[in-house]
Amino acid sequence: MNSALIYSHEMGRFNFGFGHPFKPERGIKAYELCDRYGLLGHPWMLVLPPEPAGYEAARNFHTEGYLKALALASQGKASLELLEHGLGTEDNPLIPGIYEWSFRAAGGTVLAMSKILTGELDYAFNLFGGFHHGAPDHAEGFCYLNDIVIAIREAQREDKGLKIAYVDCDAHHGNGVQDAFFADPRVLTISLHETGREIYPWSGWESEIGEGEGRGYNINIPLEPGADDEIYRFAFDSLVSPIIASFRPDILVAQLGADTLISDPLTHLKLTNNGYRQTVESIRSLCPRILALGGGGYDLYRTARAWTLAWATLNRIDPKDELAGLVGGMMYGPEMEVGSLYDHPYLTEGEPKVRAQKEIERVVEFLRREVFPLHGL
Repeated sequence: MNSALIYSHEMGRFNFGFGHPFKPERGIKAYELCDRYGLLGHPWMLVLPPEPAGYEAARNFHTEGYLKALALASQGKASLELLEHGLGTEDNPLIPGIYEWSFRAAGGTVLAMSKILTGELDYAFNLFGGFHHGAPDHAEGFCYLNDIVIAIREAQREDKGLKIAYVDCDAHHGNGVQDAFFADPRVLTISLHETGREIYPWSGWESEIGEGEGRGYNINIPLEPGADDEIYRFAFDSLVSPIIASFRPDILVAQLGADTLISDPLTHLKLTNNGYRQTVESIRSLCPRILALGGGGYDLYRTARAWTLAWATLNRIDPKDELAGLVGGMMYGPEMEVGSLYDHPYLTEGEPKVRAQKEIERVVEFLRREVFPLHGL
């Protein structure tokens, strides 16, 4: 087994602006925790700095007009033209250096994909990847370049018969990736997310199952507010595992957004790091080659803990705090004991749990009826 963590301290210090919820510093905190828990020094591991994606790779998805606009946005010059491309909004502000930063974030995902394709790596985790909302001609949802689509299309260019499964665990629907591959049967896209009735991007209904040759290869699993570890596990085991097993992908791309966790300020799901790790274990069991990406997560410290657990899980390591007894663990969660990466167990109760359970059972029944037969299930 060979694995690589894609990481840059410089990228982690990039600032989206005062009050903006997206904080690249999460990557630094996750890296520090991985180091603290002895998750970086094993002989099969590498830590690789991201390299900027090539312009032509970006052009395989984004329009030339948009990329030119992004370059102007990186100079901090506001205009109506930039607003037409979603640049200069509250979610996607004009930030000096955002063009270069975004190309490095995308380049980290392309680099990881390339090394998995050549057999140099079995697992890779780009802490600064996972921008699943980016569209061909505009930015949205904190996403300036869609590194996921760029990397998958680069892989398809190298191997036209390559089968890729994409699993999106972010609390927000992966609309940019869905739109890119809605009619492509070579890419199985699955998104588990909080229902679009409640949060941006207001999409991701179970009825959106692809079109043309891609019918049955796009799967959305919307979750009600309050959905907890039990409901998430039920959804994953009922739908994700059997469909991916039937699809038999060559590579699995996993967007491991941590905004599903109980304390996230932008969402309403109630998962814990314990359930999050179980999900990563299941993902690892579904394919021998995995490209993992960061994505959402707006509770800085709980996100860092979740990504540390994800890296440990991909590498089949039980993390041990090498500084236990020497420093406290309060900054990574005030309820945690020293040395713990795990949350206290939590389950939703009462009417919210009943509603969330009833709704996921309805979604599972619908997808089993409409999609399973298309996969021979």
